[in-house]
Amino acid sequence: MFEDATFESMGTIHTRSRNWMLATFGLNGSILALLIAIPLIYPSALPRMMYISLLEAPAPVEETRPVVRQAPATASQTEMPAGVLQAPSRIPRDPWIPTTMEPRISGDVMSLGGPGTGSVPGIGCDPFNCGGARPVVRPAVQAKPHISSGVMEGLLIDKVLPVYPAMAREMRVAGRVELQATISRDGTIENLRAVGGPELLQAAALAAVRQWRYRPYLLNGEPVEVETTINVDFRLD
Repeated sequence: MFEDATFESMGTIHTRSRNWMLATFGLNGSILALLIAIPLIYPSALPRMMYISLLEAPAPVEETRPVVRQAPATASQTEMPAGVLQAPSRIPRDPWIPTTMEPRISGDVMSLGGPGTGSVPGIGCDPFNCGGARPVVRPAVQAKPHISSGVMEGLLIDKVLPVYPAMAREMRVAGRVELQATISRDGTIENLRAVGGPELLQAAALAAVRQWRYRPYLLNGEPVEVETTINVDFRLD
């Protein structure tokens, strides 16, 4: 009987201890859950600085850079002490003076004559005409003068009239054909081309003007090639 009572009392104590531990764990868990839930539900309950520190990101840490110190520039050394001209410490009593003059080169070194003329002594020919070579000078190409049609018409000696095209006559096409031409030194037509006028009349004007002849145009007494304008009129009457 005593042993049964002892076991029964020990079981009761064990059950009470277990219940007490469970109640303690439950109370602690409730307090911990309450402490976690209060800041989430009421953020104002936390201190202001703690709340700000939780929300703000930490400031970035600046990287430390090595300090580079430039070496002071060395002052340029001058040949003169203190940069000031100074008189020599000693002047020689007997300066050297040349007693003989160098021989003068005879002849014109820059001459452009034949070999041997104006040559440099010891060389045999001047550097600009050694061996008899001479520079070739070519005259500049001058543009052909342009002479007016009125002046060239006075030099015309042989004029062939154009044939009126039948198609242009039937279509009642008339007008002036403007031509550009080069008059050679002997008065013939060269480089003839149409620059204006009805297209139906241009071929007939070109065929006729190619046969024209002029007296040579003289410039300073010499015949020269000239550029001129030639007008050919086509009339139905």
